Amino acid sequence: MSKAGRLVVLVSGSGTNLQALLDATADPSYGAAVVAVGADREGIEGLARAERAGVPTFVERLKDHPTRAGWDAALAARIAEHKPDLVVCAGFMKILGAPTLEAFPVVNTHPALLPSFPGAHGVRDALAHGVKVTGCTVMLADAGVDTGPIIAQEAVRVFDGDDEASLHERIKTVERGLLVDTVGRMVREGWTVTGRTVRIGK
Repeated sequence: MSKAGRLVVLVSGSGTNLQALLDATADPSYGAAVVAVGADREGIEGLARAERAGVPTFVERLKDHPTRAGWDAALAARIAEHKPDLVVCAGFMKILGAPTLEAFPVVNTHPALLPSFPGAHGVRDALAHGVKVTGCTVMLADAGVDTGPIIAQEAVRVFDGDDEASLHERIKTVERGLLVDTVGRMVREGWTVTGRTVRIGK
C-alpha cells in the first residue's frame, strides 16, 4: 500500500468533524493519517479529542500576535512543521491567510449549498429565505468567505417545523460523511483544479 497521506486538521470547537476523520483514518485502507491538530484557542474539546487519540496538537492564538499578518505567518509555520499533504478546516472559525493558502491545499466545509448562503449563518439564512432544500459543501479554501472552488455537495431537505438547531444537526451529520469521503478520495486518487472546477482522480 502506498504511503498514507498526511492531514493537519484545524479546529476551534468541539471537533465532531475531526472525530469523524480520526475514526476513518484508523482504517489503513482510508489512505490518510491525522498527523497533527491545530487550534486558535486552548481548552476546547477538539484538542482533547486529538490528545485522546495520541495525535500531536498545537495552539496559535491570534491575541498572542501584534498583527494579523504575524499570526498568519506563525500558523503557517506551525502547520509546515508537520509536512501535510492536505490541511482540513474542521470547524476552524478563522479565515486563513496567504502564508497557509499559498503553501498547502486547504479543504473547508460549509452548512449550505454554495454559492447560496455563505458566511457564518448559512443555516439561519437558508431557513429565513424559505428554501425547501439546503445541504453542505466541501470546498478548497481561498482568501474569501466560502468562495473557493467546490469539491463536493450533498442536499438536505428542510422539514416543516425545522428550526436552526434541528436543521443544522441534520446538515452536520451529512457534512461529516461528505468530508470524510471527499478527503479520503482526494488523498487516494489525487485531484485537479481547472478554473473553478475540481475533479477527483487523475
